[in-house]
This record gives sequence, C-alpha cells and structure tokens, in this order.
Amino acid sequence: MSKTSIATNGNPDLVRLATSLFRQAAATGRRSLEPFELESLLTALGLGFAPGASELTDLRISLNRTREFGMVLSAGLGGLDAELDEGNFRRDRASVYAAAELTDADNFLALFKRTIAWQRIAAQAARAGKMPPEAALRACFDGLLALAAGPWGADSDALLPQHLELNPVCATDTIAVGAARCEFAPAPPRRLPRPTDKIAKLIHPKSIGIIGVSSTSMNFGRIILKNLMGSGYPKDQLCIIRPGETEIDGVRCVEGLKALDGKLDLLIVAVAASAVYELVDEIIETDAVESVMLIPGSLGETRASREPAAALAERINAAHGKPGGGPIFLGANCLGVVSHPGNYDSWFIPLERLPKPPKKAERNSVMLSQSGAFMITRISQNPWLDPRYMLALGNQTDLTHGDMLAYFAELPEIETIGIYIEGFKDGDGLDFARAVRKAVAKGKDVVVYKSGKTAPGMGGVMGHTASIAGGPILFESVVRHAGAIVAEDFNGFDDLFYVAGALHGKTISGKRLGAISGAGFEAVGMADSIESDSFAMEMGALESGTITALEDVLKAKKLDALVEVRNPIDINPGADDEAHLQIVEAFLRDPNIDAVVVGLDPTAPSVRALESSKLRPGFDINDPKSTVHLMPPIVERNAKPIIGIVDGGSLYDTMSARLMDQGVCIFRNCARGTRALVRYVEARLNADAIRRRPSN
Repeated sequence: MSKTSIATNGNPDLVRLATSLFRQAAATGRRSLEPFELESLLTALGLGFAPGASELTDLRISLNRTREFGMVLSAGLGGLDAELDEGNFRRDRASVYAAAELTDADNFLALFKRTIAWQRIAAQAARAGKMPPEAALRACFDGLLALAAGPWGADSDALLPQHLELNPVCATDTIAVGAARCEFAPAPPRRLPRPTDKIAKLIHPKSIGIIGVSSTSMNFGRIILKNLMGSGYPKDQLCIIRPGETEIDGVRCVEGLKALDGKLDLLIVAVAASAVYELVDEIIETDAVESVMLIPGSLGETRASREPAAALAERINAAHGKPGGGPIFLGANCLGVVSHPGNYDSWFIPLERLPKPPKKAERNSVMLSQSGAFMITRISQNPWLDPRYMLALGNQTDLTHGDMLAYFAELPEIETIGIYIEGFKDGDGLDFARAVRKAVAKGKDVVVYKSGKTAPGMGGVMGHTASIAGGPILFESVVRHAGAIVAEDFNGFDDLFYVAGALHGKTISGKRLGAISGAGFEAVGMADSIESDSFAMEMGALESGTITALEDVLKAKKLDALVEVRNPIDINPGADDEAHLQIVEAFLRDPNIDAVVVGLDPTAPSVRALESSKLRPGFDINDPKSTVHLMPPIVERNAKPIIGIVDGGSLYDTMSARLMDQGVCIFRNCARGTRALVRYVEARLNADAIRRRPSN
C-alpha cells in the first residue's frame, strides 16, 4: 500500500458531507439516500450521475460494510450479468473483493484487471481507438476507499455507510453512474480487545489446574490429566480443583480456586456445560488464573443455550475492561491444546489413539482449528504436518481466529500456519485479514480452509460451534487478497499445509517448471496440472547447455535412443535412481527452471523402491544407490523447490516415509503434487509483491 494512499488517510470533507446527508435522511426516518442526496455524494466522489442512462457498460462497483470484514470494496460484472451466480465463473472473473483497509486504488485496479468486466472495458476502448480508462477507475476507487476510511469518529450515534452500489457504470475518460443506491446504519458495536499477551501463558504454562477430574472413572477430565502427565508435564506443576480429595493419580487436589497458593497460568475446565456459567463468574471474580480452557460443548450450539451463552460472552468481555484485562478463555466446545514447547497435551484423546512422534528436525508450524476433530484426522492421516502447537478454538466465546493468528504471526520460530474456520465473530474477519497480512509481511505462509460453502454446510456449522458462516466467495477473495493460501477442500488443505512447510525455506523466483518422469502419462499429467483458476505455471525452455547435459546422462545410461530431450521429459522405465536424480540436478542448474517435479517411478524394475526384494536381494531402499539415500542431499543443497512423486501402492509406503522423514517433499499422485506446487508458487509470488509495497 502506498504511503499516500487515500485508503489509509481518508477524506474529512467527504466524511462531513456523507454524515450530513445521512443525518438529514435519518431525520425523516430513512436509512437510505434519495436521488438528489445521492447526486451530492457522487459529485463529491468525482463521479457523474445520469439516472436511467442507456448503453452503459455492464460494470458494478460497490462498497459494503460486511459483518465479518468491515468495509469491503468490490467491482465486477454489472447490469443483468451481475445477477448471474458467481459460481458459474472462474475465480476473480466475475467480481473481485478486498478489505478496504488492506488495499489502495492502484492495488485494487490491478485486482480488477483480472475480471471479465475489465476485459470488456479494455476491448471497447481498443475498438474506439482509445486507451483503457485506468485513470478514471483509479480515481473512482480512490474516492470510495477514502469514504470507507473515514474518519468517522467513535460516537455511539455515528451513522456510517452500510451499502453503496453503483450499477450500471460507464467507464470511459470519466465515470458515469446509471443507477446508485446508498444505505447507512449506526456504527456496529465492537468487543473489547482481549489481553492476547496472555496467550503465552496458555501455550507455555508454568502451572496448570484442572476442574472436572473424576477420582473413580476415566471421564474427560481424567483423560486430560493422564495426557498431561503422559506428555511429560511435571506433576508438581499440576493441581486438581476437587473438594474432599487430597490427590488423584499422584496429583495434589485443592478445595477450590480460593484455596490456590498462587495464580494459575492455565485452568482447564472439563465439567458439564450447565456448570460453566456460574464457574466462569467465579473465575473472573477470584482473578486466580491467567488463561482458561473451556472443554464443554453445547454452549451456544443449541437454541436453548444461545441466549445464556451470549450473556456469558458479554461477562467475559466486560472483564477485559478491568485492570489487568482479566483472564482469556479458549473455547467453549474446545478439544484443547497440544504445545510441544510447553511440554503438554490437554486433548481428551488418549495418546494411544493419536501418537505424535516428531517428523521434523525443528517443528516450525501451528495449526489452529475451530473443530478439534479436524485436527485429529489431519494429524492422524498426515503426521508429517507435525505442528509445534495445535489449538482448538471451539465456539470463540472469547479468543478468536484474529486473536490467535495475530499472536502467532509475531513468533519468529513459526514459519507456517494452518487454520480451519467455520465462522467469524462480528468484525473478526477484518482482524483475521490484518493478521494474515502481518504474517505474510513477516515471511510466513498462512494456509486456510473455511467450511460452510453451501446452505446445508452453513447450517451444520451453526449447529457445531455456534458460528455464523459468511459468503464463501467474499471470504476467499478477501483472505486471499490479504495473502493467505485458501484451500478448496480437506485434501487441498492437507496438501497446501504440507507443501508450505516442506518448501518454506526454498527460493521461489518465478513460475517456470521442469517436469521429469519415467512414465508418459505422468509427464503429461504434470503438464496438464500447471493451471489453476487464477494462475498458471509454464514449462521452462531448456538452455542448450542443459540439453547437452541431459543427452550425456541418457547416453551414459544407454537411454539416448529411447528418450527425446524436452520439458516435460519422459525418461523411460529403464532409468535407474541415479538417472532420475542426475536429470533433476541438470534441470535445477538451468536458469530457466524455477522448480522441479520428478516422478520417482517406484514400480520401474530399475528403481530401488522396495523395502526388500526377493528377486534381487539388496536391490532396495537400503542400497546406498537408492533414491532414499541419494535424493535428500540434493534437496538440501538446492535452493529451488523439488517435489517427488511416488505413485504406487502400499508396497512403496516405506520409500515415501523414509524420504519425507528426511525433508523431501513427496506426493503420491503427480496431478495432486503439481497442483499443490502451483498454488504455493502463486501464493509465494503474491506474498513477495505484498512485501514490496512501501507500507510493508
């Protein structure tokens, strides 16, 4: 964002006019402007107003105050085209959206140029022998962003623009508006800031208390206690709040919060939901803890519980206005936290059902999820995701997605952050987008999946964690513009979170791909997978020196008569491990190649891919000439990203695991691996552009 951006500076004169128009309309009982008032506002924005004018370009430009993201600027198809379902178009083709705070006129114009609407405007200008109206559109976006920025003040009776739509619009040397609508509303209430510095106490507690541990049965509280001890948390730093008991499983018990001999860093609440309301009041009043984990479900998830759950959230919010900010609360309906640096696991899943062996030399990622089960299944199926911290947010009674992401964006040891979202609290979408932008500016990768993309899905979200799911297109556009990598489904999340962690330290300098395989279908599959809706890689043109080097490898391996040197290259099933990797290195040395995908051909008889071989004893992954031994050093010493493909059945699980354990990025399907790389390269190049903006 430029330092002189109107989006950040606002326009006081424009705001005074808008405020006057809104108050004038409100005095007559209206919440929208009449045509004569609209004309005054549009004139102040530098726009012409020609109601009912015909032959206008089908362009729509809107400024909307959304529940999640605050003011959002959007532009795209207008007129009758605007009524078409955006799902009929590829990403960024029908409309583009950006949080007003995170864009400026130049940035939004560049975003708008991805749309069909821009292509139509540019084609019409070319037909008339003119240049496209970039200056007029830039000025229009500038004015709308100035209106969004304010300054609107903090008065409780302030009236703010709610919805300003210009549709249709004619963009030539000037902007002419054929129809407009402007609605306004009082400023929405905001929750008090949470004392997020106390998240450090939550994830690195020096003392933990638990309420809800049974002395006679293995209830959730008792399982949590077992997991805490089983994960290595010191017994002498634990205590159980349980009247009438002195110890359970060797951990001391105290009568109540007032009996504590010091302030707890973390209190885990694993009681029935009905007992939570009174207990939270006691926690706030005694000021005996810094952070609280609310395990119980159903708070705010059923019709009967929504009103008392909302009142509970208000009491917690009010406590944040007191000196010290009061305790922070994670949950409710919260699976808990796994903190490897904090040396504790508070999930109520027995360790025997979800072991967490280290898969990375240095754990450098975080997983945040509204659903605990989402994390369980991801980690169970994909242990190489291997986060440093895993936190379930549940209902976001207090701590939100924006709070948690903003905190972890500041931790230098964190490189990748994966997040599962069902819905945002009011206004937290903007806090989240700000945190995404902050994380990306600091060099981190943020991978996001949001559920609730259909009407039944939205209904399921509300019943699970009491969330309100916003529109999926708006969400994806705003969060992706902020710099996040947005996954389309569960598999996409797994792939993108994994590839981000595996390739974070690699250099992404362009979008030219080198593709290598011993199977023709796989080479073609890689080439067919280099495009997404909004981005495309290209096959790099090999330099003459690279072609010569490849020909030498093929000749030495007696494959020169069978293989044509090209990109993508099909090197024949006769190529052994060494041939594959020598060709990989030749591609990596080529300045026209930015990344490599290589099919490792595990089923080929010349490749040492089996755990053991009866037919050829010793010709297996334990051989020093195997890919398992040869590839990791190549990955380590090269700055360019490499993705290996092991497309085969369970016989080749050990080969894959051994490579992944050594930091090699492995996929079991060429299309899936290539698509993940394409999405990641797009995100990294976008992040580089964000970091180059002066404000970052």
